[in-house]
Amino acid sequence: MRKRFHGLKRIKLRQSWNKYNLFNFSRVEPSPKNTERTFFQQKWTAKALTRAYHGETVREKQWTRTFRRTIRSVVPMDYKMLAEKDGSEQAEGRGSGLEPPPDQKTKPFPRTPYLNMTYAPMERRLDTAIFRALFASSTRQARQFVVHGYVRVNGQKMIYPGYQLNPGDMFQVEPDRVLYATGAPKDKFERRAGRKIRAKYSKKASTSEAPDETEPRTPKSDPSPESISTDKTPKGTLQSLLGQAKELLATPSTSLTAKRKQDLRAFQRTVKRTLGSPKAMTATSLDSQLAEIVARMNVAPQTRPASPSSSTTEVPELSTPELQAEAATLDSTQLRTLRDALKDARENPVDPSKPYATPWRPREWMSAFAFVPRYLEVHPRVCAAVYLRHPVARPGLAEVPTPYGTETNTLAHNWYLRRR
Repeated sequence: MRKRFHGLKRIKLRQSWNKYNLFNFSRVEPSPKNTERTFFQQKWTAKALTRAYHGETVREKQWTRTFRRTIRSVVPMDYKMLAEKDGSEQAEGRGSGLEPPPDQKTKPFPRTPYLNMTYAPMERRLDTAIFRALFASSTRQARQFVVHGYVRVNGQKMIYPGYQLNPGDMFQVEPDRVLYATGAPKDKFERRAGRKIRAKYSKKASTSEAPDETEPRTPKSDPSPESISTDKTPKGTLQSLLGQAKELLATPSTSLTAKRKQDLRAFQRTVKRTLGSPKAMTATSLDSQLAEIVARMNVAPQTRPASPSSSTTEVPELSTPELQAEAATLDSTQLRTLRDALKDARENPVDPSKPYATPWRPREWMSAFAFVPRYLEVHPRVCAAVYLRHPVARPGLAEVPTPYGTETNTLAHNWYLRRR
């Protein structure tokens, strides 16, 4: 189905990161001048090719209503020349056969590909902008994110993929959806681990919903100290870690730096969110929380005393004397490697419960499509982007990304001109 959709025999380029589509990009050639075909046939073929790439999910009647014969363009001018002269120098010596001075000769601008902007109105669509901002692997996936309510425009949920963006509008996609769309898929071993975690959670949920009535119930108001101290469940472990963080924050301000206090407060918020969601109570989430507590609570940068033979180096501050003695045997390169490994484990943990492969890595064939147009300002950390302005044509550049040349777009533009 994918091969037929992407047309390996009859090339149809799509707005997608699919490997078959990338193969078609490498095979596309400029349209040859075929004198045997009529002008009407050439226009129809150009329209079919360009519409397969620009808005193939949009109906033809809807696109015909959106099409505009006027094209936005700008011509950069020399502001110093405009400030010095008022235009009268252009008429000096006209008709007398005199050549203008060399400093008054206008430099030729490169040709402006106006008709490559034929499908500029499509770039205002919300689903197309999400694809251009690299938040989805195709316009169809971006359309699905919008319909399912994962996209916000100016802070409000937007469920219409054809929403026309205006200059200054900010749209944001849920980061988990973006990681799924741009991340590598799981292999069979990772999928198997995810199924085991889901089966284990569903089994625990079913046993908790149907408790055994034959066992005597203990009152909740009288818990034994032994049960509290020996609670080895993920919830009990996180609660004990939360208590340790509170104790550290209660210490005098001279023993903790401001940066470490911020890390501890951020860890408290993370643990509270985890305790509030029962689905996160898995072994994987516990491992990630423990990795985070090691990075936030047990690792704080401090400096060794300066010595003639060693330079000042950041070392991890470990909680137990055994770990401190082991860290004392490491050199500066090993300590730096340990610090970087802890940082990577905190920022990109292993979590088989996610629908994408973890640690996160970009999906295949992404690098060939990884570019952002000029009219978008993207913030990848929060998965948000701003639609700065409408795309325009400049000398030698058209800001609408298109795989087809000027001749093909000119024929497509002429096709829609006769229907306006």
